[in-house]
Amino acid sequence: QLQLVESGGGLVQAGGSLRLSCTLSGRAFSDYALGWFRQAPGKEREFVSAISWTGESTYYADSVKGRSTISRDNAKNTVYLEMNSLKPEDTAVYFCAADTSAGALRLGVAPKAWGQGTQVTVSS
Repeated sequence: QLQLVESGGGLVQAGGSLRLSCTLSGRAFSDYALGWFRQAPGKEREFVSAISWTGESTYYADSVKGRSTISRDNAKNTVYLEMNSLKPEDTAVYFCAADTSAGALRLGVAPKAWGQGTQVTVSS
């Protein structure tokens, strides 16, 4: 069974940085594209970033482009989301997702698995 576990969330001041991590277990990590989504209070879940199974293709939402970097370490079965210049509007629960296609993740197609989420709070 495919399982995703996120970590790295927390409270940070505006302008600060965080690195989120997501570890996959239960299946071959290199078979999957990985992505990050977020859901703020009262809002729908939205796409943040995705990376192909090779790591060669990456996608970002306009809201985080230029401030975030997604990467993966296949030896550690882990995907990372480095976020810089954080803003209060980045406050949300961040979810990791796995699918066979990074493009599908970007388009919002229901992924094969979700993590449980990690809270990111950016104070002004």
